[in-house]
Amino acid sequence: MTFRIMPVTASSAVSSEPRDPLRIYSIAELAREFAITARTIRFYEDEGLIKPRRQGLTRLYSAGDRTRLGWILRGKRLGFSLAEIKELLDLYQVDRTGVSQLRELQRRSRMHIEDLQRRRSDLDAHIKEFEDVEIQVAAELKKRGAETGND
Repeated sequence: MTFRIMPVTASSAVSSEPRDPLRIYSIAELAREFAITARTIRFYEDEGLIKPRRQGLTRLYSAGDRTRLGWILRGKRLGFSLAEIKELLDLYQVDRTGVSQLRELQRRSRMHIEDLQRRRSDLDAHIKEFEDVEIQVAAELKKRGAETGND
């Protein structure tokens, strides 16, 4: 259904069964396959990210719902917000070729990479500052004839 460039895998979905586009899944099957709770799946449904059919009170999930769930979970692991994930998934409904979706995924991925690189740079600066403090404190302790605590 979406993001055809990368397969859904779980730690997202450990399954040796062939992908049947006509297969219907229960909430329990999807929860087990993706190692999440049924409550999590219902939450994503409440947020409008997946829309299973209903037969009475029973939710019936299509292969498309299963694929969307895999991408929701992958998007969460990558740090995308639910709003971003919904926007990316909904782009497929606008452009069934997936080109718009892929372009937007590429753009947002670049933004996330830049943000992570900034954070890494900040962390490296903090680490360096603590290393400097550690060296200064060790020197001061040595000067005072005290042992440095390396625990």
